[in-house]
Amino acid sequence: MYRERLVATEVRSESARRLRLRLLDYHDFRQSKAAHPLLESSSRVAGWQAERLKATHLDLYQHPGYYHGLEFLLTDLYAPAWVTRRDDNIDRVFPRMVKWLPDNLLDTFAGLVELNLITQQLDLELAELCHQQGTPADSLTIERYCIAYRASERLDQRKKQITLVADVGQQLDHYVRNRTLGWLLSMSRAPAEMADLTDLHSFLHRGYSAFRKMTDVKLLINRLVTREQQVMRNILAGHPEPFSLPGDL
Repeated sequence: MYRERLVATEVRSESARRLRLRLLDYHDFRQSKAAHPLLESSSRVAGWQAERLKATHLDLYQHPGYYHGLEFLLTDLYAPAWVTRRDDNIDRVFPRMVKWLPDNLLDTFAGLVELNLITQQLDLELAELCHQQGTPADSLTIERYCIAYRASERLDQRKKQITLVADVGQQLDHYVRNRTLGWLLSMSRAPAEMADLTDLHSFLHRGYSAFRKMTDVKLLINRLVTREQQVMRNILAGHPEPFSLPGDL
């Protein structure tokens, strides 16, 4: 809907160009995905993986210092089925973003968009692989999931997905330590409602609040990345219990 606005907006920095490119890629993917015959299966795969992530990191999820951050990661950043309006609004306000936001914040937004895009692409590919193997997405098992995972042609993207989680998490932590951002989000609630940007504002405010409440973001990100890298190695090696991790991870 807003692709023309993305293309027509003048950008003057490499960060702005990077963000526009990521938004265009994501916009085009969302359009093709909306008409994909396995759209519902992709959402089921995403739901299965979200529950797997909660189980793998249950100790962190139950920790009061990390719960809000993980909940935001799994329900907002990793929520392929419920963010169409928010994503349209990001496209819509892109001209103002590149005009008013500093390059380092544009880079963070670009990382968020790329992470969301890669995650959804990988979910859709898994749904396609499960379909090819005769595995209904609503009856996915660990064994069937791992078989489809190993058949993926996007393993490099899976490695990049984990790297992006670390990069984006650290960047977000840097920004939420700035109290001025919280004040601006509080002051901008009414203007956001008037501009029909309530969902986008709510997303930003939830992210800010979640990361502000976390005890040690660096420790959380390091554990998430280390564990997910081990899970990937386990799956590719055919480990019988790929999501069972050593106690020191």
